[in-house]
Amino acid sequence: MSRIAVIADDHGMYRMGLAFTLKDRLGFDDVEEAASLDEALSRLGDTDGIALAIFDLSMPGMQSAASLAAVRECYPDLPIAVVSGSDSRTDVLAALAAGVNGFVPKGLKDDDLVAALRTILGGAIYVPATLAQSTGHAAEPSSSGIDLARLTPRQREVLDLLVEGRSNKEIARALDLGHGTVKIHLAAVFRHLGVSNRAAAAAIAAPLLGR
Repeated sequence: MSRIAVIADDHGMYRMGLAFTLKDRLGFDDVEEAASLDEALSRLGDTDGIALAIFDLSMPGMQSAASLAAVRECYPDLPIAVVSGSDSRTDVLAALAAGVNGFVPKGLKDDDLVAALRTILGGAIYVPATLAQSTGHAAEPSSSGIDLARLTPRQREVLDLLVEGRSNKEIARALDLGHGTVKIHLAAVFRHLGVSNRAAAAAIAAPLLGR
């Protein structure tokens, strides 16, 4: 089956350049382009073999990063990336809360862009260090109330594996825990970090862990 990506961005030249990168550097067979959220949803519904969806935050139909929550609900296993010119803390956290797999700045150099998309395709969460730090959690963790030393050793192990992009099943296997036990530890970690999902937890914890 062909390996296909969808790029949703209302700037045609940017779509063209990104499509070339996906084919030339990341081995995609084809790229479906869309200039609005509605067009992107149509491409997703009509095309088989989609392995990556990329969305800009500033295009027709996109109210905010939260608009992508519906995309995640419909396609729970699809790698989804936001590629944006924004460096807003609100946009970053809203995108992660919506369930995307990464927030990629449009200003990244080509090699860094390829590395970011490879991270996302590999199942991990990508947020560049500069944006993670802009959330205010990385530079001064004590002042933000986040101190990983307050986690139990087991919670810290679970968090380490989450940041690596491991699924609950993989975490359970690696630590010889039951799936329910992993969920309990994750719930405690989320509460400590002040987040509600894996993506936001990984984005906040990664710089604190030196990742």
